[in-house]
Amino acid sequence: MNGTTTTTARYGLRELVDTDRHPLHEPGSAAYRAAVDAARAQLRSDGCAVVKDLIRPEALSILSAEIVARKPTTHFSTQTMNPYFHTEYNPDYPDHHPVNTFLERSSGFIPGDSWESGCATDVIFRAPELTRFLAACLEIPELHCYADPLAGLTANILDPGQQFTWHFDTNDFAVTVLVDEADEGGLFEYVPNIRNAEDEGFDHIQHVLDGGRNGVVTLDLRPGDLQIFRGRHSLHRVSRVATDSVPRHAAIFAYTEKAGVIGRVVRTRQLFGRVLPEHEAAERDRVRSDTLLD
Repeated sequence: MNGTTTTTARYGLRELVDTDRHPLHEPGSAAYRAAVDAARAQLRSDGCAVVKDLIRPEALSILSAEIVARKPTTHFSTQTMNPYFHTEYNPDYPDHHPVNTFLERSSGFIPGDSWESGCATDVIFRAPELTRFLAACLEIPELHCYADPLAGLTANILDPGQQFTWHFDTNDFAVTVLVDEADEGGLFEYVPNIRNAEDEGFDHIQHVLDGGRNGVVTLDLRPGDLQIFRGRHSLHRVSRVATDSVPRHAAIFAYTEKAGVIGRVVRTRQLFGRVLPEHEAAERDRVRSDTLLD
């Protein structure tokens, strides 16, 4: 299992994760099996599972402080984009169509190269116990920490007035931990399995982009909760944070089924404002896994 580090960690996993309630270190225990079964049932049902209070309350302040300390490295951007992260009008589609419906995305990401090995957030991300647990929940043989130097371990920042509008992910699943919640707004919402490999689901997507609520689920997330989400087929967003609210901060842990995966150039530049030679090299060798719009 990938995800170990050779640098001495400043924190032990049990200092950060509530292993009494969630015994990640005891995969043979009844509590572990129950947690895996519960997550599998949620993921099979609608592509989203929440592990409540995974992070110890006293550890949340450490994670929050690490995000705040790295916040000056955040790449903030504001774009009008469609759900596929495209920003240009496409004359091959009607005007009133998801491909040509553009909404504001205003948010920021702390890049992967801002986190030193051994900090608390990095310890959780790279813990073999967590990757083993997540693989079991996702019903796949193993997981590897995303090798992308910018998008492996990140934090999503939504300052007052910002939102991450409706979109799809390019990866099959995402793992996040809510660290700091907004006073108002900043809610994670999604429409489970609105599209699939055979059907883009344009009509339902347009309904949601127009403000319709049919099929929309609002998730009850609290700081310390871990979320496993299949965002490739489920439209999702984080609603606008109120202008008089505190910021919303979430740690994002990216994993892949295969080792050595690097992100796409266009999406990397949109989210982090730059790409590295590793991204350009990977783009030349990339093979798409499906024919969906991104």
